[in-house]
Amino acid sequence: MKIIDLTHTISADMPVYPGTEKPKLKAANTYENDGFKETLLTMFSHTGTHMDPPAHLFAHRTTLDSFPVEHFVGQGLVIDCSDLTEGQQITFKYIENVRSKADKADFILFYTGWNKYWGTNKYFGKYPYITYDVADYLIKSNKKGVGLDVIGIDPISDVNLSIHKKLFAENDIVVIENLTNLEKIGQEPFTFCALPLKFENSDGAPIRAIAMLN
Repeated sequence: MKIIDLTHTISADMPVYPGTEKPKLKAANTYENDGFKETLLTMFSHTGTHMDPPAHLFAHRTTLDSFPVEHFVGQGLVIDCSDLTEGQQITFKYIENVRSKADKADFILFYTGWNKYWGTNKYFGKYPYITYDVADYLIKSNKKGVGLDVIGIDPISDVNLSIHKKLFAENDIVVIENLTNLEKIGQEPFTFCALPLKFENSDGAPIRAIAMLN
């Protein structure tokens, strides 16, 4: 079995959503003074490679900690959309091209190649994003989740977060943002595991996402 890490490392200088403070990693205890090392982490719940539940946008909807843990593991499929350029949409044709595999998957992960801009201003620019038709498919096919290698499932200009709202209004689906290394997986189904940090009334959380290839 081959394991591929799909997660960006959390660091003090990492990219964060515009308007959000960057994480702080402060030495709380040191080898020299205390005989051991411990770090105080201060960060927002949607930092780095992270997961959004319906409670991110809707009060009284499902929080991450109330999802059964099996919701975070399942069959994944990477769909290659790396031919798209700035501001172009991930249309339903990308799913149609691999429809038989997509129908069987629990998680659809869209590879746009945008992760190569991680750490640059362009990462916050006009990245590819999914259409309402794609969102409809995800809902109707009862997917556990959808993921992308960009900073948001909505375009950065959409302050209303329309795609998020469409997915979360009535469905227990999770959205995974800021994935990386999707190009290493290939086009065949694989086992996807994305475990969020578990805290009370979680509106979102950093995850460690991995692909397990047979």
